[in-house]
Amino acid sequence: MKILVAIDGSTWGQRALEHVLTHRPGGEAALDLTLIHVATPAPPRAANAVGREIVDAYYRQEHEHALADARARLAEAGVKAREIHEVGAPGRTIAEHAAQGGYDLVVMGSHGQGAMMSLVMGSTVTQVL
Repeated sequence: MKILVAIDGSTWGQRALEHVLTHRPGGEAALDLTLIHVATPAPPRAANAVGREIVDAYYRQEHEHALADARARLAEAGVKAREIHEVGAPGRTIAEHAAQGGYDLVVMGSHGQGAMMSLVMGSTVTQVL
């Protein structure tokens, strides 16, 4: 089973990964696992002010920070995973990768803002759905 797990560096992202590792969707067969982290773009004026090199370093740091705990947990479980690092709108970017990558399952954590807040503000999970 080909699984895409969205990781944002939060407790909820870690719980999503833990769910996959614990429940092994698709049975005991080896997991075909890909982690995706999508960094939110820096405001254009700020990016122009500091320069491309600094902005790229910032995105690399964001990806590393968000994925650090997931990498450690995967190493502990003896599971290998591919990684996708993107910059953009998280919901749209995750949905595009899910569709184009032919994944059988997308696993994401929800921050649990509640129905009203999600309705007003939207959520990445809702956008992916």
